[in-house]
Amino acid sequence: MGKLHRATIQDVAMLSGLSICTVSRALRGLPNVSETSHAKVADAAAKLGYVASSAASRLAGGSTGSIAIIAPTTTAWFFAHAAESAEEVFAASGHDTMIISLRNNKDVHQRLFGDLAALAQKVDGVLLLNIELSDAEIDALAASPLAVVSVGMHNVPWDNVGIDNVAAARTATEHLLDLGHWDLAILSDRESGNRSVLTATERQHGFELALADRDLMVDPDLMVDAGSSIERGQQAMNELIENRRLPSAIFAGCDETAFGALTALREHGLSAPRNVSIIGLDEHPMSRFMGLSTVQQPVADQGAFAANLLEERLQNPDAEFEPAHHVLPTTLLTRKSTRRKR
Repeated sequence: MGKLHRATIQDVAMLSGLSICTVSRALRGLPNVSETSHAKVADAAAKLGYVASSAASRLAGGSTGSIAIIAPTTTAWFFAHAAESAEEVFAASGHDTMIISLRNNKDVHQRLFGDLAALAQKVDGVLLLNIELSDAEIDALAASPLAVVSVGMHNVPWDNVGIDNVAAARTATEHLLDLGHWDLAILSDRESGNRSVLTATERQHGFELALADRDLMVDPDLMVDAGSSIERGQQAMNELIENRRLPSAIFAGCDETAFGALTALREHGLSAPRNVSIIGLDEHPMSRFMGLSTVQQPVADQGAFAANLLEERLQNPDAEFEPAHHVLPTTLLTRKSTRRKR
């Protein structure tokens, strides 16, 4: 069969003006969707010719009736949130879901991806959440009988759903620059070098591009490896305060890093934005309560969109879908942690 160029659930969401999660629920007849939203979704879907995967997709997709959601860890809020929204889609389509945590453990990773034949006996498809894969692992997975879709990955030969990390980081940095801050630090993670996950690398690049646009140089002394956790963010901020210098403003590569930075400030008798403005990226559930300015990414929508794409592949196993990188929008949210330079 020829390659299918068809409308996606993202197209329906954009035309209806609703979130992907809401559209997915409406199309599958799930509760907690208003009559108005149902009508908007039905109208948009009809105009685009979009049809949701049926509950009988398990019969077309393989023999197990199961799908695996694979995450580096299930304790991090991003993975838990994305997995939950994806699982709702799979359940509504008649699939059982197996949640696999790699526990950030290389041995667990190697055992799983080193025996894809065993995995294929348990599930018909896999949804990968920000999994760092080697070239050999990517090639083996693409050649396996498993249907594959991912979230937050790059340079992969299957559908991926994510955000423009460069643009999101650029937006966060430009917010600080627009407030009159020019002496900026970045607290960021460092990737291992595998080609499939470049989130921190791209966010750092966005930071650098925003400074370059204003003819500003990146100060190497204000680029601190901060991981992507509260603890590492706290350590990075302590490093700035105790061994380097406190800049006018800080871009934290993720919200949890920003939380750690705010904690360290408080321990030194400092605060944001009184002593330094801080902005993050993600919109962690606690960001609003902590007054953190950030760039919001639609985590639930990424999980739901990816799940719908995987259901389409399972429902049409003989079709040649054109793999694509689907980019969802991000939004700047300004709160109390940033203010104009004084």
